[in-house]
Amino acid sequence: MQQLTLNSLLDVIGELFSDEISIAISDTNEYLYYRRSKRIDLKIKKGDPIKKGTLAHQAIETEQKVSEFVDRDVLGVPYHGMAVPFHYEDRLEGCVLAIYPAYTEGKSVVTVKSGDGWKPLPFMDIKYLESKDRKTHVISEDYSGTHSNPLQEFEYMLPRENFIRCHRSFIVNVNHIKEIFPDSHSTFLLAMDNGDRIPVSQSYSSYFRKLLGF
Repeated sequence: MQQLTLNSLLDVIGELFSDEISIAISDTNEYLYYRRSKRIDLKIKKGDPIKKGTLAHQAIETEQKVSEFVDRDVLGVPYHGMAVPFHYEDRLEGCVLAIYPAYTEGKSVVTVKSGDGWKPLPFMDIKYLESKDRKTHVISEDYSGTHSNPLQEFEYMLPRENFIRCHRSFIVNVNHIKEIFPDSHSTFLLAMDNGDRIPVSQSYSSYFRKLLGF
C-alpha cells in the first residue's frame, strides 16, 4: 500500500461523518485540518490560531471533552459542537472537533420587510429563499418580502427536514417542489408548485440527491 498523506487519510475519515458536520483538527496552538460541510462553514483555514472561547480552546485548556453551543460572537457563526483532546505519550497534542449547525428552537416564522411594514411568514408557507441584490428575498404562497440576513444565516435557523440549500443563491422548501428535471452537467431544475423554476448547482447536486433519496 502506498503511503497515505495526512490530509488524504483525514478526508477518508471525514467521509464517515454526515454531510451536516464540519470537521477540524488542531494542535495546541493552531488548526491543522478543516473540512466544511454543506450546512455550516466556520471559515477556518490551516494555520489559523485557536481563538479563546472556541470549543478547541476549551478542550485544550481543560484537557477534557467539551460539547456545547457557541454563539456568533466568537467566530461570527453560531454552532453546536464537540471537541475531544488527544495525547501522545501522556502529552497533550491537540484536539478533534465535530461542528454542527445551530438550529433555532421554538421559532416558526420568518419576518420579512415589504413596503413600509413587516410580515411574519410561517415556515410551512415559504416556498424558497433567493439571495439577490445583497438581500434575501423570501417567497411564500401569496406574499414576498426581503430580509437583511444572508442565506447562510437561514441555513442555521430553518428546519433541515424541510429546507435544503441547493445553490449558492437558493434555499428551497422541499414540500413545494412539484417536479425535478435533469439539466446539463449533473445539475437539476426544480419546478416549484407556484410555477417558478429553481436551479440545483453542480456543487450541491450530490448533497441534494442524497437528502431527497434519488
